[in-house]
Formats: sequence, C-alpha cells, structure tokens
Amino acid sequence: MNGNSTALTREEVRSVVEGRARTRRVPMCIHFWVHPDEFGERKQAVLDLLDRYPCDLQWGSFHMPATYRGDDSAWPEYAWLPFANPYKGRQVAIDSAVALENWDRLDEVIAKFPRADFPALLKWMPKPDGRYRLAHWWFCLFERHWSLRGMTQALTDYYEYPEQTHRLFQALTDFYCGIIARCAKESPFDGLLTSDDLGTQSSGFFSPAIFREFFKPYYRQIFDTCHRHGAQTWMHACGCVREFIPDWVEVGLDVLHPIQKHTMDEQAIAREFGDRLTVFTGLDVQQVIPWGTPEDVRAEVRHLLDCFWRPGQGRCLITAGNGINGDCTLASLEAFLDESYRYGATTAAKGI
Repeated sequence: MNGNSTALTREEVRSVVEGRARTRRVPMCIHFWVHPDEFGERKQAVLDLLDRYPCDLQWGSFHMPATYRGDDSAWPEYAWLPFANPYKGRQVAIDSAVALENWDRLDEVIAKFPRADFPALLKWMPKPDGRYRLAHWWFCLFERHWSLRGMTQALTDYYEYPEQTHRLFQALTDFYCGIIARCAKESPFDGLLTSDDLGTQSSGFFSPAIFREFFKPYYRQIFDTCHRHGAQTWMHACGCVREFIPDWVEVGLDVLHPIQKHTMDEQAIAREFGDRLTVFTGLDVQQVIPWGTPEDVRAEVRHLLDCFWRPGQGRCLITAGNGINGDCTLASLEAFLDESYRYGATTAAKGI
C-alpha cells in the first residue's frame, strides 16, 4: 500500500453513500482527523504511517469569514461582524465571548454581511485527482450562532429573541447557499460537509421542537441547494443527536458523522436509519484511542463495520470520531489504519 495510489474512486464512494455499493472495500478517511503536529517527536513517524494507507476522500475547505472586521489581515472587511474585536488582547473562553452583544446592531450586521463573491473563497479547493471531493466548512447554524452570541445568550435567544434569531439564520443560510452554488460552478465537488455539535453526552442542547422551528427549515435550504448541484450532504455533529436524526433525514441529509460512542446506541441507530442514512462512523477518541490496546482498536473497527455496513448497499464509511492527537500510540494508530483497510475489504466483499 502506498498512500492514495490505492484510494477508491469517486464513483465507488458515491455508490456507498447512495446505498448501491460497488466498491472494493469500505471507504476510509482517517488522515483528516489525525493531527501529526500534536505527536511531537513522533510526527514524522505518524506522517510515514499515514502515507502507507489510502485516504478515500479529497478534502477542500472554504475560506470562511473572520468573526470581526480586521481579524483577517489580508481581507479585513471579510467578517461576520462589521466592527472590531472588543476582546482583542484579552483571554476569554470561546463559548463565553459575546461578539454580537446587542441585537439592535443586527440590521447593520446583515447589511454588511459577507458575500459569496469573496475573491479568495475557494483558495483551499484542490484540483481533482479522481477521488471523491468533499468541500467543507465548520460552524453552520448553532455553532455559528453561539460563536457570535455566546453560549448562554444563544440558548435563550430561541425563547427571548426568536425573530432576530430567524433573521440571522436566514442571512447565514443565504451566504451558505451562495458559496455552495459558486463552488459547484468553479470547483465541482461530490459532497458538502458542515458541522453543528448539537448534543451533550446525554441529550441534545435543546428540544426537537426548537430544532424543527429554528434549524430544520434552514438545513432544508442548504441541503436542497447541494442536491440541485448534484452534491451529497454531510453533517458532523458530536454528542447525543438521536432525537434530531429523523428530521435531518427528512430534509435530505445523506451522511452523518460520527454517531459518538457512549452517547447513543449505535446498533439501534443502524437498525432504525441504516437504509436511509449513510454513517461516517467514527472510532471512539475518548476512551478506545487513548486507553485501549491495539487489539481493542481492531476489535472496535470490526464492531463498527459490522454494525453499520449494509450488504449490497454500503451506507458506511470509517474515520475517527474526532481529532487523533498525541495521546494515541503509534501502535494503535497503525491498528486503526490497518484494520480499517483489511477488514473493510472483507466487509465489502460480503455484499457482492
């Protein structure tokens, strides 16, 4: 094996997502979540190990706006908020900083909102190389909401400032749909990944009723835009998001990552949604990666593929549940890569 020379084709990966698997093995994309710099003196060994195994997705990133005007020195006007950072030079927890403190400034914010014609929007989109192309940005609706309003204010806005929240979400959605359409024209992609960590370890951050009122209509617009341009829709959502999955499926979500271990019953998720939703299954990075043995890692890979792979359909890809950092041994990382590759081929062969 040698890096991308053995990678699956874009058609193989698309067939897995669409439930008509025609593939040599379960698609794997572990590289994206590995942070070699966090391994210190082991960095080169990690890079060498990653180079031995394929990554079946080609990642491209949108250049998204900074929070405040001037935060991006090269493009000072490209920002969600048209005013300077009041916290500059101070240390403030990311979920405690209130960027948009007063809703009275919302008209000003929307009037000067970022535009999809930003010149450097697609500067991190690579040239096609035959693999499945996945364009992405982090922080969609909830994550962008609390990053602008602070966590406490965001969670109360749905009750105290519903009109303003809807206006913000529509402005965000209009921008997102604009960049998706532009990317489809200038740098075509197969899938679009964004993120909203909507869950804690035991439940969602809010009720299904709040989700349906404030989130579902805007996800529908975003997903519809992707589908109109021939792209599949992917969502990263940490925590227990079980109660939101039916609504995501209804509005057109194709792939969900990661079905976080210890927050949901993955076998129950597979039984209920396995024929309608593809799972980008994520190996547990809270316990198995830092504390497990290499054989524990291999066993978990087999468990996840046995749980989510649908013979003859696919509906499963494998990756890490989140970032793999320096608390992972080289032996465990190699076990993860090797078992995903080898057992992934065995698993896919069962459905042919």
